[in-house]
Amino acid sequence: MSAVETVTEVSQTPSILNLRGGDKEQKTESYSYAHLLPYFSPEKYPPLAPFKHEDPGFRALKHADPRAFLKNAISVVELTPNLGTEVNGVNLATLDSDGRDQLALEVARRGLMVFRGQHEFIDKGSEFVPRVGTTLWKVGRASPLSARLGKLHIHPTSGHPKDYPQIHLVYRDANSSFNFEREDSITSTVWHSDVSYELQPPGLTTFFLLSQPTTGGDTLFTSQVSTLKKLSPSFVAFLRTLSAVHSGVEQAQFSRSGKRGGIVRREPVEHVHPLVRRHPVTGEEALYVNRQFTTRIVGLKREESETILKFLYDHVDKSGDLQARVKWQPGTVVLWDNRVTAHSAIVDYGKSNERRHGARITPQAERPIPALEGLELGSA
Repeated sequence: MSAVETVTEVSQTPSILNLRGGDKEQKTESYSYAHLLPYFSPEKYPPLAPFKHEDPGFRALKHADPRAFLKNAISVVELTPNLGTEVNGVNLATLDSDGRDQLALEVARRGLMVFRGQHEFIDKGSEFVPRVGTTLWKVGRASPLSARLGKLHIHPTSGHPKDYPQIHLVYRDANSSFNFEREDSITSTVWHSDVSYELQPPGLTTFFLLSQPTTGGDTLFTSQVSTLKKLSPSFVAFLRTLSAVHSGVEQAQFSRSGKRGGIVRREPVEHVHPLVRRHPVTGEEALYVNRQFTTRIVGLKREESETILKFLYDHVDKSGDLQARVKWQPGTVVLWDNRVTAHSAIVDYGKSNERRHGARITPQAERPIPALEGLELGSA
């Protein structure tokens, strides 16, 4: 067994599980989602290959009622005017193909959707992982939900359920953390768009918690469409002319230092994306920089780049009027559009010694489309 692998196995005592990560060994009571604990396979992957992405939202635009999937909902409540809708009474596990297309379009329009009472979605999927069957997020073949939304991303450094690398896991408990976290900061808030360093970063993203603390561990979201609209037109016009480097190097170095699981399955990449991108379906423009992965603005002097990026990061941080906070409940599934929405986990539950265990299904989308037509992106 590799010293940097994390595996789950049943010990001599059936009620105890051993979870090994590096040289640490953690014992936990029997856990119904033990088969989904983080595993760090040493397998290596080649670079991601470009592909043509067909956004399902385009199909929904042709429907007579693009919001028909919500017609039987018990409640549909906007979390904020700018971002987020909470839905009760819609079962994601039973959506047909039209409903899944409509879901993608609605998430693109609202940026974030929170579905309560999705135990069937979560439990059917988790039951599939250790055995073969036809269930909702059937990651080994084509998932009825995720595969219709895009090509699933395999994370280069995170933990995943054994044999199912397409499921990205977040995990923290009293003794260990397998997350990409900075411990030398006064805040746990780090706004980001998931793996924005990829040539084709994610679009519609699905996330849910399998285990959660009694209180805390919320997730913050912000509308990058709205953060852009807050800026003056002349400044936005200037930002449209700029592109920036998004880098996965720091994340890879974090793992190579022995943290998170110590594995880098695919060599880190850097790609250039527009500072302002256009959504392919809605046509909305959104700010596309984030504190976690954006490193510099192409073509500017270092001080110029740092000044502009700091201003934009501070703007995102301080725009509480553009943010929504999701408080997790059992059975909650959250979907957001990673192209127009940024987010941050809130790590405020450490002293409770409770587990927070989440799973993310992350289809890739198109290479970011510049808001300024003809903008040359080049390479990092």
